[in-house]
Amino acid sequence: MEQISFRRIGKRRRVLVTGGAGFIGSNLIDRLIARGDEVICVDNLLTGSRKNIAHLLGHPRFDFLLHDVTMPLSVVVDEIYNLACPASPVHYQHDPIQTTRTSVLGVLNMLDLANKLSCKLLQASTSEVYGDPLIHPQTEDYWGHVNPIGPRACYDEGKRCAETLCMDYRRRFGFPVKIARIFNTYGPRMQAEDGRVVSNFILQALQGAPITIYGDGEQSRSFCYVDDLVDGLIALMDSPDDVVGPINLGRPAEFTIRELAEMTLRLTGSRSPLITMPLPVDDPRQRKPDISRARALLGWEPRVELETGLQATIDYFAETYVRVPA
Repeated sequence: MEQISFRRIGKRRRVLVTGGAGFIGSNLIDRLIARGDEVICVDNLLTGSRKNIAHLLGHPRFDFLLHDVTMPLSVVVDEIYNLACPASPVHYQHDPIQTTRTSVLGVLNMLDLANKLSCKLLQASTSEVYGDPLIHPQTEDYWGHVNPIGPRACYDEGKRCAETLCMDYRRRFGFPVKIARIFNTYGPRMQAEDGRVVSNFILQALQGAPITIYGDGEQSRSFCYVDDLVDGLIALMDSPDDVVGPINLGRPAEFTIRELAEMTLRLTGSRSPLITMPLPVDDPRQRKPDISRARALLGWEPRVELETGLQATIDYFAETYVRVPA
């Protein structure tokens, strides 16, 4: 069992971020370090990357633990952000049993730690708990439309179970728990081949490869830039203890997949053709958050327009990955 503690200086917060070497986790850690927190990053590097945190190695307020959250962890912290879990279909379907294990055993271990320390825990849940929704936009009181035996269920149901455990622990033990339902997020440090639509389109456009649209391209998503999401996560963690959630965090502006493809082509100047492929099993037709609760309780809403955030993400991909002339 890993064990680590920081010497507390004044009222500086000590924060544990599981999945901290991932896309969202590493962006969150940057913000926490910038505001003066001490951060322990835990990651097994299954989908996270050392390069996402390389600039922090050696920082006096940062420590990295190579650890799998399915195993118990002993640390001394004031807050826990539990982000550990593969989050793209390519990754979470690669080993669906391990995905479910991470969602369920991982949150159990983090809840046990939070209970032991009487500290706050924020669980990163997902819009996938709504499945292929029958109401639009999705509100937090909607129970969802999920296929419990489909190929996406390892993630969908794993996260639903994690929410259940968070609420049961709160009811039984009374320590502060918060649940964020995260909608489609994009931005720098996305992995190039994670199978998400934004990274797929950008990489294909930069390489001059065909832009692959699954289905007819009329299915819709709402895309939130990672900086806005991090603002929301921190606002939820810093909210009063009676603000539990679940709370939707996402940008409610809605775009079709075809519109996203056309915007990517325009911003990259690519001449890549559009091609269509069959829609994957259980892929939702619509996804749009109702963020009324986040606005009212957190004073939060996204600020970055899709075109602005997409350009920043394109610039990151162009600098990080090899460009192949069209």
